[in-house]
Amino acid sequence: MYDYGAIPHCKEHGSALNFGQDEMFKEKYKQLIDDGFCIIEDVLSEQFLNRCRKETDRLCQSAPEENRNRFQSQGSMLSAMSHPIFAELIAWQKSIDALKSMGFKNPTFTDGYIISKPPHSPKLFWHYDWFAWDDPTVYYPKPQQVFLMYYLIDTTTHNGCLRTIPGSHLRHNPLHNHLHNPHAQEISMAEDTNRPEFSTRPDEVDVPIKAGDLLIGDARLLHASHANQSNQRRTVITLWFQPDFCILPERIKAQMVAKTQTVPSNWPVTAKKMVADLHPRYNGQAEPYGRILYKPKPRHIGQT
Repeated sequence: MYDYGAIPHCKEHGSALNFGQDEMFKEKYKQLIDDGFCIIEDVLSEQFLNRCRKETDRLCQSAPEENRNRFQSQGSMLSAMSHPIFAELIAWQKSIDALKSMGFKNPTFTDGYIISKPPHSPKLFWHYDWFAWDDPTVYYPKPQQVFLMYYLIDTTTHNGCLRTIPGSHLRHNPLHNHLHNPHAQEISMAEDTNRPEFSTRPDEVDVPIKAGDLLIGDARLLHASHANQSNQRRTVITLWFQPDFCILPERIKAQMVAKTQTVPSNWPVTAKKMVADLHPRYNGQAEPYGRILYKPKPRHIGQT
């Protein structure tokens, strides 16, 4: 019998939480558990932000037309393996330290994306980003996967800031009933923005953020974004981390390893090592989960 209220920890890395005297990170952890997301301010330097802006603008401008058409709702959808500058972001020490200060002792990285909404582009649809809903540990409060989002400009409701439904990572929401296949092509292409996936929800909250801040979110969280009504590109770099890989069930470990992006062989040795050192490693024989869509928490387990 699983204890669905428990927070597991990795024995080899000590206790699940070790806040010391840092009350700020204790509060950030609580926000992540309760709401499904939190913001760490002033993580990236202005100099590094400018380098990222320059490179992402170049990549987005040269993206194939079919990429832009396929991802009308998201904007561009380019791999973080597109340029070695993103190795620096993946291994950014202040971000790794933030995760560890929140009590996550074994963070690993699997994949990342440059997601850039061009000027005057539609809303991003409501979705979640977790696809192992058959595993009983999916109902633990502690996240098994988180997104690290870095917006390259300040965001507002006018230029496409994030929208979330706090608590939807742990509690069933009426919107779940309408999200049959997140990321389906017809949704990504925004062919019908009257669908529930593009709706305004009574319990949604806006999450405007400053460039250089770090937004950490639970992969199970329902989230979307406003339309970009501005004349400027709105770019976010989203990196997927498993904050405590060593506690994950075998099949989820296998799933994470299976989806890990390959580092290009022509990258500089230092950049390759930065990323490879954060990759998850699993030598077991468990079968990875496939794409398993959302399932409500069974009634006998109770609500979180």
